[in-house]
Amino acid sequence: MDSLGWGEIIVAMALRFAPVWLAIGAVFVVSIRLRRRLGLYGKLFDSGSGMVGLGIVLFWVFTALFADIIITHDPLGQVSGMKNALPGTLMPDGTNPYLLGGDNLARDVFSRMVMGARRVLSIAPAATAFAFMVGITLGLAAGYRGGMFDIAQTFLANLVLAFPVILLFYLLVTPAIRDSWIVTTLAAVLFAFPIIFFVLLWNSRYHTDPRKRALSIGLTLVVGGWAYSGLAFNADPTGIFRMDPNLLNVFVSVVFVNAPTVFRIVRSLTLDLKTREYVAAAQTRGEGAWYIMLWEILPNARGPLIVDFCLRIGYTTILLGTLGFFGLGVSPESPDWGSTINEGRRLLALFPHPAIVPALSLMSLVLGLNLLADGLREESLRD
Repeated sequence: MDSLGWGEIIVAMALRFAPVWLAIGAVFVVSIRLRRRLGLYGKLFDSGSGMVGLGIVLFWVFTALFADIIITHDPLGQVSGMKNALPGTLMPDGTNPYLLGGDNLARDVFSRMVMGARRVLSIAPAATAFAFMVGITLGLAAGYRGGMFDIAQTFLANLVLAFPVILLFYLLVTPAIRDSWIVTTLAAVLFAFPIIFFVLLWNSRYHTDPRKRALSIGLTLVVGGWAYSGLAFNADPTGIFRMDPNLLNVFVSVVFVNAPTVFRIVRSLTLDLKTREYVAAAQTRGEGAWYIMLWEILPNARGPLIVDFCLRIGYTTILLGTLGFFGLGVSPESPDWGSTINEGRRLLALFPHPAIVPALSLMSLVLGLNLLADGLREESLRD
């Protein structure tokens, strides 16, 4: 069977990623021109490692966004005669090659790699954001108020953190736990925190303006309640907000595991920042506790939190890959990188490409996030 050379494969892939290159170029041009107005993000362009990390992360973000026009074949489709096909192998009719070869089920490795980016990036950032909402809300309150609330929350966080992460993940995503009340209950509790966070945010900000407060809180409750009913209980009649059971299981597991670590970071930052002069000034003005926490302390803790957010997305990506590798991912046929690595490892000695391609993809995304976090850390320390 005819096949393309490596030079032709690289050129063909570069052309498939043309929308990604254009999007990255546009972001860099606009960002560099406006970097002095973009705060910490703008200062990132003074860091070499930060720019490299941002470029890698943007590559995978735009790959996920443009996946439908980048792929060359259906990532779940099987073509007779293309089982374990080598990179560049042409289809039986002599056209439209498998650029990075085929796997043991005759599926296109390149297309599965591209769609795998969408799968990973549709879970990791959102789950990390939810974990931050939980950790920030509880961490601010525990660090600022102290007392028994602080002791109880710290004990619970340490209790979760004392359990081995991989084993905890493994337990949370097993079918027996998935089909029980545990996941639904955790989802009901954890998914309520974004609503609580924004209600507290708007209430403390507009407490002197009842009209704006009522409007902002009302919109938060309507939109948040709509999303909450669909995500936590699959009760959205429109189907806009919904999660299949496997995805809900993985999502809740990520939030539950990451929230205690975020809580500890926010609590320690709050314990330090609440002794600053601007906090004392706000207390003298008669500002409420939540105003001080959300509008005085939290903005001054943004540097470390932004860095940790980038790092935590990387950790979550690794955890999702680990779950997929153990067959506990979103679904058995999912093109997520962990599942693809697990399927490819069985014939690794004979046909390494089905496992190496997603492994390198996973590694590059995590590397980009780490470099981005390093760049943000360097610039935040100079601020």
